[in-house]
Amino acid sequence: MYREAIKQLELWKREANRKPMVLRGARQVGKTWIIKEFGKQYYEKCAYISMDENTRMEEVFREAFDIDRIIEMLEIEVGFKVNPEKTLIIFDEVQEIPRALKSLKYFQEYAPQYHIIAAGSLLGIALHEGTSFPVGKVDFCNLYPLTFREFLLACGEEKLLEILDRNDPDIMQAFKTKYTDYLKYYYYVGGMPEAVSEFITNRDLKRVREIQNKLLYAYENDLSRHTPKEIVTRIRMLWNSIPAQLAKENKKFIYGLIREGARAREYEAAITWLTDVGLVYRISRVKKPDFPLRAYQDFSAFKLFVVDVGLLGAMCRLNARTILEGNRLFEEFKGALTEQYVLQQLIVNSENDIFYWSAENATSELDFLIQTDDCIVPLEVKAEENLQAKSLKVFVQKYGVRDAVRVSMSGFREQDWVTNFPLYNIGNLNRYLREKNNNC
Repeated sequence: MYREAIKQLELWKREANRKPMVLRGARQVGKTWIIKEFGKQYYEKCAYISMDENTRMEEVFREAFDIDRIIEMLEIEVGFKVNPEKTLIIFDEVQEIPRALKSLKYFQEYAPQYHIIAAGSLLGIALHEGTSFPVGKVDFCNLYPLTFREFLLACGEEKLLEILDRNDPDIMQAFKTKYTDYLKYYYYVGGMPEAVSEFITNRDLKRVREIQNKLLYAYENDLSRHTPKEIVTRIRMLWNSIPAQLAKENKKFIYGLIREGARAREYEAAITWLTDVGLVYRISRVKKPDFPLRAYQDFSAFKLFVVDVGLLGAMCRLNARTILEGNRLFEEFKGALTEQYVLQQLIVNSENDIFYWSAENATSELDFLIQTDDCIVPLEVKAEENLQAKSLKVFVQKYGVRDAVRVSMSGFREQDWVTNFPLYNIGNLNRYLREKNNNC
């Protein structure tokens, strides 16, 4: 199963001033698989060490951080000599032994020749950040669920992906039905590796949903185990409210949907926990589209999305037939599912700083506002082929934006003031914007 994050790890390997790498991601997004696969492809040997319930490693890192002694102990553990340039050292589940995480600082300062990747859940890493966390001494790589592009590759559709990369409107239109079918499957399956693997192996959608429900159950258990007791209930209530929040036409987060009379101060800690562990993405409103967008955030207005579109469907108990064949009872939520999908494809690109915009009188709202290195791009999301973009037009007229993007199920087309970008090709949006070079 190909993961594009391997490219980032390859660049890290070649860096002259390389630091130990911390691979971050929510539970079950494929961290262990990708570091093992990276080690297999780019190193002669892989010294893999799981810290989970590893009492020997607890003893190794309990003493002073003598790098030579640690390396010697690691060699005994894996059963072979560690060559600094030819061996990848992997600390998996590193959150289980905080001092192993802290040791990365000493590897960076005294033994930078060693290639080390530490992987762990965002929950555990967040718990230790600020105390034993080696701030400034490590590099980071964030791993997310599979994108739609990676999903196509997993399904063996390399040619379909090649057509998307060429951005040839005529050929894409000829295969539109196939892209649409796969997009519907992706809405249901999502990008969690275990669910994708089940789909491509057996095409058993019932089993896919069972896997997703198992993951949701595991997330709830993790929260109970690691979260202070005083906010466990609030986290669960907030988490369970997200489908209802996204179902609204105006998706601004409303505390009253959690429970009547709920206040922001009661749930800020819960939101922070869910975002820190990677289960929730928080997208803030901006008041005006000026550089930098972060300077114009409205911290009181935001949207919350979950980590994966397939898990969102599982939370809502949407069955496969409803998504794949369409159902009029589903129409209202289809927009929420599509917006979740688009956000999920955008957030994996580190150059994107993502917000949303709404007018002060709340009569117009723009789904996303993206800041890249040199431009701000307004983006409106449509679930179907509807090419009306009233809010987008209001935004363009109000702020004099030269170009804007509408994503929908319609084919690629450039118009005077807006470009329609197919939903199934959103993964190439950044490249298109760079090449266009006159969009700001």
